[in-house]
Amino acid sequence: MRILVLNGSPKGENSITLQTIRYLEKRFPEETFEVLHVGQRIKALEKDFSKAEEALADADLLLFCYPVYTFLVPSQLHRFIELLKEHGVNLAGKCAAQVTTSLHFYDITAHRFIRDNCDDLGLSYLGGLSADMEDLLKEQGRKEAEDFFRFVLWRKEHGFSEPKRYGEPKEFTPVPLSESAMPAMSEGGRVAVVADFDPDEESSIRDLVGRFLRVAPFETTLVNLREFPFAGGCLGCFQCAAKGACVYKDGFDSFLREKIQTADAIVYAFAIRDHSMGYRMKLYDDRQFCNGHRTVTMGKPVGYLVSGPLSEEENLRTVIEARAEVGGNFLAGVACDESDPDAGIEALGETLRYAVDHAYQPPKTFWGVGGMKIFRDLIYQMRGLMKEDHRFYKKHGFYDFPQKRKGRIMGMYLVGGMMRNKKLQKKIGGKMTEGMLMPYRKVLERADKH
Repeated sequence: MRILVLNGSPKGENSITLQTIRYLEKRFPEETFEVLHVGQRIKALEKDFSKAEEALADADLLLFCYPVYTFLVPSQLHRFIELLKEHGVNLAGKCAAQVTTSLHFYDITAHRFIRDNCDDLGLSYLGGLSADMEDLLKEQGRKEAEDFFRFVLWRKEHGFSEPKRYGEPKEFTPVPLSESAMPAMSEGGRVAVVADFDPDEESSIRDLVGRFLRVAPFETTLVNLREFPFAGGCLGCFQCAAKGACVYKDGFDSFLREKIQTADAIVYAFAIRDHSMGYRMKLYDDRQFCNGHRTVTMGKPVGYLVSGPLSEEENLRTVIEARAEVGGNFLAGVACDESDPDAGIEALGETLRYAVDHAYQPPKTFWGVGGMKIFRDLIYQMRGLMKEDHRFYKKHGFYDFPQKRKGRIMGMYLVGGMMRNKKLQKKIGGKMTEGMLMPYRKVLERADKH
């Protein structure tokens, strides 16, 4: 069987993820593996896609291989998927699977993105392996890689695949905007609108942005990503981790910090494309790694202007919500042209004004708490390299390791011992839950006095 590995890592042959493929290649010598470095060669593929088309035509199985970057695939692989569709490559009847490496930080949204696009391309999706960065160095990790690939081969042989996550795509017609009055301006606050649209072409997202800029109750600054001269996507080189500056000399790190992160709130604007925000917005997300793993806009509210059928894009909605929570940003709302965009824009503007005026920041859910704990452990282990990240995490109290709560741990040992004592257990009876409420009653009593 001919297996075409679509290596989405910008590191090419030096990709850690690719080493899992090289291992499988040795363990399954009866299969033929060909690697296409789509991440590293994306600019060349934009100019000439013919060699990629030839390799795709000859393949029986496509194996997407990439590191997870900021909730999804690297921007270079995102662009490759756009090129696949732009060139109308016929992949119907072929099979696909994926292999990723990450810290399991939202690997699920990355996998779903690939799976949904496989459905678009007519590929039979056979499954994915989400490995930790160091799994291949361990016997268990190597076994899991082999077991996964054996399972993929078995599925292909028997014609089994995952069901599509969505039905047939429906034709989308944006709801037009109407005229609306100018609002009363807020005394303070500046909102940066980070958008991706062609200013010279009529489009619904251009209209949404234009309306928001006209009626927003505060000062706004438009940053259209199409006007910034990106030298390329994030290379994952970690130079910024040690030096604090991006290896590219296109000025993006200064542009980001001076034009966008100085705002009191940020609104992102894009048209849904390939079940996501589009390649250019993903490139922007990836390049923010020049800040390392630091949530430098923590506390600032965010909002979205979206053109497209957002209600049908469950994975994209997850990315939008989780992205805000992990960053410590209150998601003030999403205005979409799917239904009543006028009301959505008005609500978004007023909610942003409230959030800025009152410094509103709700507590995080699992998406934010769980995501930050993954990075908390990473930065603590790698603090010798990621010094700026370490200082930031230490300053903001992110190192809330459970073992440091010695009083609580000792208290639980005491309660556990009491609960195991049959005489005490009989005596306490149902009073245990009453005891657990004691500190809460004190809070309520104090609230009455204020």
